[in-house]
Amino acid sequence: MKPAARIAAVVIGIAVVGFVGWRLLGPDAHRPRRLSGYVEGETLYVAASSAGPISAVAVQRGDRVKAGQPLFALDAAQLTAARDQAAAQVQTAQAQLHDAEKGQRPQELAVFDAERAAAEAAVRQAQADYDRIAPLVAKGIYAPARLDQARAARDTARANAVAVTRRKAVGTLGQRPDTVAAARAAVDAARQALAAAQDRLDQISPKAPAAALVQDVFYQPGEWAAANQPVVALLADERVRLRFFVPEAEIARYRVGAQVRFSCDGCGAERSARINYVSPRAEFTPPVIYSRETRQRLVFLVEARPAPGPGLAPGLPVDVAPLEAGK
Repeated sequence: MKPAARIAAVVIGIAVVGFVGWRLLGPDAHRPRRLSGYVEGETLYVAASSAGPISAVAVQRGDRVKAGQPLFALDAAQLTAARDQAAAQVQTAQAQLHDAEKGQRPQELAVFDAERAAAEAAVRQAQADYDRIAPLVAKGIYAPARLDQARAARDTARANAVAVTRRKAVGTLGQRPDTVAAARAAVDAARQALAAAQDRLDQISPKAPAAALVQDVFYQPGEWAAANQPVVALLADERVRLRFFVPEAEIARYRVGAQVRFSCDGCGAERSARINYVSPRAEFTPPVIYSRETRQRLVFLVEARPAPGPGLAPGLPVDVAPLEAGK
């Protein structure tokens, strides 16, 4: 063998031994194995259902918002007027219902009392006439026809008194049941119209549906926003998840509901996440997590929802501790 070839062989041998030694004794030799993955988030695009000028924007890019916190508002002059008009219609319908349920006014019932007093006086007078004529008819002084007239007058007076009493009883009642039912239906319809007007007013002043990070603000006060056009983009804490890949030989250990531990750059101490999805299909290692150890290997996608906390930006690489067999 030529000296040059011998030297080359020695150099190659030394390089191979060095590489093997570095792999066995180097800084990565005792590092625990990790599964590669990344953070993914689903953005919420918040918009108003109506078109109009933006009157206020309460958040900025990068802000943290709580559930129920106002985000922005459109000009509400027209919808506020519509809401107030609907509220007035509710009051009108309620007043009409109360009027239908009540009887006549006290002044009107006093008229019935006066008519009843007159009718009772007429009954007493007719009864007195009858009592005076009856003995005279029995003695033959008056003809029997005179007694019949007195009896008829007495009965008529009694009937009038009963009629007046019943008219007053009817006067204390409300209107007919069908009229009252129609009034109640009108109140219900007015209340529904008020609820719809209030809902339209609320929709032009959206609030954060959950705790989230403001990713972007697309409009500023004074600009015109079309209906259903996103004004604010949110990354809700509950919509952040990890996506990592498990070799096919280990996928049986991963089940929905199981907890995994993970770490990432700048995230501080190791954190936990709960698996919410395991892909039923294998795939080749995605290019985003290629490494010398994982390339050309069949893996399964697993998703897990981490506990809420800062620092988990979409696209951030994570290292997930593999689940041990039997856990």
